[in-house]
Amino acid sequence: MTTEMRPRLMEFEPFPVFGQVAQVTSGVVMADGPDATVGSHCLLRSRATGRALALTHVAAVQRDGLTLVPFEAVSDVRIGDQVELVTDHASVAVGPSFAGRAVDALGRPIDGRTAPTGAAPRRSLPPVLDRTGGLLPMATGIRAVDGLLTIGRGMRMGIFAASGVGKTTLVEQILRQSDAERIVVCLIGERGREVEDFWRLVGGDKADHRVTLVAATSDELAPMRAQAVDTALLLAEFWRDAGENVLLLVDSITRLAMALREIGLAAGEPPTARAYTPNVFRELPRVVERCGAVRGRGSITAIFTVLSESDDVDDPIVETMKSLLDGHIVLSRRLAQAGHFPAIDVSRSISRLFDRLVDPGQRDAAQRCRAWIARHDEARLLIESGMYKPGGDRDLDQAVAARPAITAFLQQDHGEAVPPDQTRAALRALAAPKVAA
Repeated sequence: MTTEMRPRLMEFEPFPVFGQVAQVTSGVVMADGPDATVGSHCLLRSRATGRALALTHVAAVQRDGLTLVPFEAVSDVRIGDQVELVTDHASVAVGPSFAGRAVDALGRPIDGRTAPTGAAPRRSLPPVLDRTGGLLPMATGIRAVDGLLTIGRGMRMGIFAASGVGKTTLVEQILRQSDAERIVVCLIGERGREVEDFWRLVGGDKADHRVTLVAATSDELAPMRAQAVDTALLLAEFWRDAGENVLLLVDSITRLAMALREIGLAAGEPPTARAYTPNVFRELPRVVERCGAVRGRGSITAIFTVLSESDDVDDPIVETMKSLLDGHIVLSRRLAQAGHFPAIDVSRSISRLFDRLVDPGQRDAAQRCRAWIARHDEARLLIESGMYKPGGDRDLDQAVAARPAITAFLQQDHGEAVPPDQTRAALRALAAPKVAA
């Protein structure tokens, strides 16, 4: 028996066990079987015709049966219909044919082309000590990021923002200008029009075979929105294990949390902070840990957008993601309203691996610029009220003098891509005159 055949034989079920639908409510199906685990999939079939009715997600397992949440809206499920266990996530495949394609959460094409083909993935987290941090910088072409918030290959970064401050424009620019070998984009809960616009911008019209899009729109049920992230991760893991450097964008992790909350409430889990159920705080760390670099293989550099309920970015999902990620970029409404793009609040943003990714010259220049930004922000009220007088505080004088040059460095046109070498040279030049002051 070959090594490849052994896992398949272990999964083979010669005498499958079926269950029956016992109760149907809005968005939830109760069944008396089969024997399944939480997170697996079951297929509902008509008792009368044998026709497949719906694929469902097992949200809870009780002594007397299962709680099933359909992936898509169904209206013709009846008591007594057959429930069939599907091999764990066998409905989702991965493979090279997904390159340059747009698919839904179950891997079905939404780009009008034939269905991509592939094999069922093998799920396994790399050993803990094989999960390495980003040691090589990933170029984004954005001065504020490459200069002061450098992202390394294999890092997990968050972009935190309330609505209307330029988040979408920023992530689109990062995707266009990234030097990653593969790009996997996962859009959760977006409007259909926005999915089409995004695909046309980053992939469709350009026939960019680096890009794969996985989308679950806002009208789709919670299991589809949650499954979209899993499908995107499976595709990213496939290319990472092949030795490639993958950029994964998940927009947004907040809508994933909302989908998981719906599933958790259907399963009977108690609501906690802001009504989020415990399964939300169990799943988010698993999503983050599946990303990163793996020794001897490639890397998944992940960017998660997080929608805050207000400009204070203090809701539980924001705080949870801050504790899990390798860094975060906070966008400011004040800067956005002033026409400053990208509206990155440098003093509230951080790259935790920055010192490992840059040379001493860039590190010192960045520290000096961040210190000036922080000092100017502390004295903003004093400056704007006209009470600031030069000569009383040498550090503040330097911060005020450097402010116009720093603002010019941090601002950038939407379509402008700046090479990393040019960014580093500009940053050193910005900080160098102040050394002798």
